[in-house]
Amino acid sequence: MTWWIVAILIVAGVIVADQVSKLLVLAHLFEGQYQLIPGVLHFTYVENRGMAFGMLSEHRWVFMLLSVLGIALVGFYMARYVKSTLGRVSLSLIVGGGIGNMIDRVRLGFVVDFIDFCAFDFWVWVFNIADAAVCVGAALFILELVIELVQEIKKKKELQCSEAAERNEAKEHAPKDEDEKNG
Repeated sequence: MTWWIVAILIVAGVIVADQVSKLLVLAHLFEGQYQLIPGVLHFTYVENRGMAFGMLSEHRWVFMLLSVLGIALVGFYMARYVKSTLGRVSLSLIVGGGIGNMIDRVRLGFVVDFIDFCAFDFWVWVFNIADAAVCVGAALFILELVIELVQEIKKKKELQCSEAAERNEAKEHAPKDEDEKNG
């Protein structure tokens, strides 16, 4: 059960980093922008009243309920089915990020977003540490699923090769028919 300790530490670490960063933003960046790396990375204060990218902003309580259910399901799935370290780390990041944003929704009625990559013309979203944790966790979980799939395919191939080798060996040691014995 030591993996639970690691999972709790990851979840807590994400929540603390997320909430501390948001408190700093609220204290020092309210309605402003700070150019950390001019033209590349800015800190821009945004109140996100919806989910990712502002969706469902007019249905706050429905979204909060869905978030709680999602966090609970991910936690249950991790406890019940996920056995790999990568899978557990990825889901811990997702849970930590979900809880970090949920704290904002309950406390403030919105999520504080502030990380603004402005170097990319296609990137228009402002996000926070919790969002980043959820995205990194999701990417790692997809990687874990791909790794498991590749391992499963490899095991099936090895089993097929082993079975074929056993059949060939059995044929080589099988008794010959009468014509071959006399000839």
